[in-house]
Amino acid sequence: MSKKISGFSKFTKEEKINWLAENYFKNGSITIATIKQYWNDTTKLQQLHDDFIENTISNFYLPLGVAPNFLINNEEYTIPMVTEESSVVAAASLVAKFWSTKGGFKTTVLGTTKIGQVHFIYAGEKDSLETYFNNIKSKLYAATASITKNMEKRGGGILDIQLVDKTDALENYYQLHITFETKDSMGANFINSCLEAIATQFRTDEIEIVMSILSNYVPECLVRAEVSCKIEDLGGENPQKFAEKFYQAVKIAEVEPYRAVTHNKGIMNGIDAVVIATGNDFRAVEAGAHAYAARSGRYTSLSHCSIDNGIFKFWLVLPLAIGTVGGITALHPLAKLSLEMLQKPSAKDLMQIMATAGLAQNFAALRALTTKGIQHGHMKMHLQNILNQLGVTHLEKEEITKYFDGKTVSHAAVVSKFNALRETLN
Repeated sequence: MSKKISGFSKFTKEEKINWLAENYFKNGSITIATIKQYWNDTTKLQQLHDDFIENTISNFYLPLGVAPNFLINNEEYTIPMVTEESSVVAAASLVAKFWSTKGGFKTTVLGTTKIGQVHFIYAGEKDSLETYFNNIKSKLYAATASITKNMEKRGGGILDIQLVDKTDALENYYQLHITFETKDSMGANFINSCLEAIATQFRTDEIEIVMSILSNYVPECLVRAEVSCKIEDLGGENPQKFAEKFYQAVKIAEVEPYRAVTHNKGIMNGIDAVVIATGNDFRAVEAGAHAYAARSGRYTSLSHCSIDNGIFKFWLVLPLAIGTVGGITALHPLAKLSLEMLQKPSAKDLMQIMATAGLAQNFAALRALTTKGIQHGHMKMHLQNILNQLGVTHLEKEEITKYFDGKTVSHAAVVSKFNALRETLN
């Protein structure tokens, strides 16, 4: 029986849910109850969430945690993090405390410009196109005057418009490559509106506009985060050996793409958690970061390490196009609280906080990998998820958690202990 439907978007939320329950679930009443269980009791707040996207049926919860004790450029922060992955917040918190006694994290914004492009096809003479572009360039700026007016008052706007010849890659393909400064706004809507106005002004019978769109690759919107200390201050039984092994782990990520992808994923564990908590676009941030990691033509590590002259230094540089005003940052109540928790940062401040979270997460992962192994800490955190899946009672959870204290946690071992416990109780 076909499940095609017409006019679904015009259904009420109740009608959408009933249709889904009837067509896709064996027990419709339980499905409906589960979906409604996640509705907010406050009608106005639920309506706010409903309006974020289309065809909303419920809310999908993710935990909002906090990682305290971050010292960034001598300022203390507690960082909000939204993630479903065990050990991310705990690892960030431990590393924050570790480095807070060694001068903390040092961060710098290296650039904030963003990119938009008008892609077009032109089959005529290149010289004629260049002459046309030079003659009309001032009008391209003027075409966006009403859009850029307020942004310019805040120190932003269009920085430059360039004509780029890409015909060596694709026949008759050219582009207008435009750089923007959007200050505390992520600026997607602002950039796209400017691009469309420019495209309208630039179009002729010979110039076929294909599309006008911002780029999420922002290699000049960069931030750097760093930690450093004397090798002897790293602590442990043999800090020199630890530093050397840590250094080798980073070097492996620099030369081996299979490792680099997972290495950078660990960095993004920390960054994405803050991006989501503050209502920013984690898909754009992810795409831009990974593109930057491959900018040489080979995918490599975003972080780097040195152990010269008795000093351990660990740092990363990556692009972060984010904002602290507009969009969900100004609408989602928890995003607003997250920004307030961070002392209402500017976009530049938030770039530095996010980069710090990424570096902390990377340090935690590499420290675990080069010492006890990644699963030791991760599976201890994951233990609670396994127990919840098994549906243990409160007393069983206490008993099993106590049993695995100091032991290696695996899914099979937890299930075995759970079954044995149930048998003795029965």
